[in-house]
Amino acid sequence: MKPIISCSTVTKTYNLYRRKRDKLIDLIGNKHGKQAFYALKNITFEVFPGETIGVIGINGSGKSTLANLLAQVMPPTSGNIDINGDSSLIAISAGLNNQLSGSENIQLKCLMNGFKKTEIDNISSAIIEFADIGTFIEQPIKNYSSGMKSRLGFAISVHLNPDILIVDEALSVGDQTFYEKCLLKMNELKANGKTIFFISHSISQLRPLCDRVLWLHFGEVKQFDKTMAVLRQYGSFIKWFNELSSSEKKQYKKTMLTEQFNKDLAVSRKAEKNGWGFYVQTGLLLVVSILSGIWMLLSK
Repeated sequence: MKPIISCSTVTKTYNLYRRKRDKLIDLIGNKHGKQAFYALKNITFEVFPGETIGVIGINGSGKSTLANLLAQVMPPTSGNIDINGDSSLIAISAGLNNQLSGSENIQLKCLMNGFKKTEIDNISSAIIEFADIGTFIEQPIKNYSSGMKSRLGFAISVHLNPDILIVDEALSVGDQTFYEKCLLKMNELKANGKTIFFISHSISQLRPLCDRVLWLHFGEVKQFDKTMAVLRQYGSFIKWFNELSSSEKKQYKKTMLTEQFNKDLAVSRKAEKNGWGFYVQTGLLLVVSILSGIWMLLSK
């Protein structure tokens, strides 16, 4: 069977700057004295249609970075990601416009995904019913609690019928009733051959739903195997980590984070610097910066 997602030596790095102007200097080609942070390093795995993959790891391990790469929100710095289908990311407030109401966000998200007006009209009521946020559906998103944003985001995404559903901690803020409702919906999608990435800190959430689990540890794959095999190892690690003193935990994290940094590294920016596209982007950034400066001067 052909993989629906194939990641080959995928790395995502971020250049860190001491001053704002250093970023502009970097854009025009000066790569000296740069510090880079490896959010993900040499990630390789394959996932097949119909699988539900759990993604676990302590804070700072690169789970949300991986979610954004799989959802094609941003490109990798190096390596290849082959995605054979449409993906949809569910994270708290991801893709929602804070100035628009819930119902307006439904219309916007559906239009962005190529739905026709008649199709939008057909699924809007189902989305609103699933979200179950009452009259808040006509209020601006900025007035929503994190739980309400999560409800609406999940409701929209699952009704867009994506091939790949990526759930990034979006269910951690909802109540138990809504969580169980979401589990039923994800099992329904799974039964229909959809692929799901379920990102969570909770072993108990991953255990009943996932076929395999990917354990990320400070930007690298620690283990990728059957669910129970990984969760046993991860549970043992968490038990060991929790038994450390506060100073020992701090030192461990510091040591691991140090390995994710590389000073004086000229980061490969293949994805961003692609032929003329890079120079067009750089030119636009310069124009926007100049216009913003002029606007600020005129506004005084």
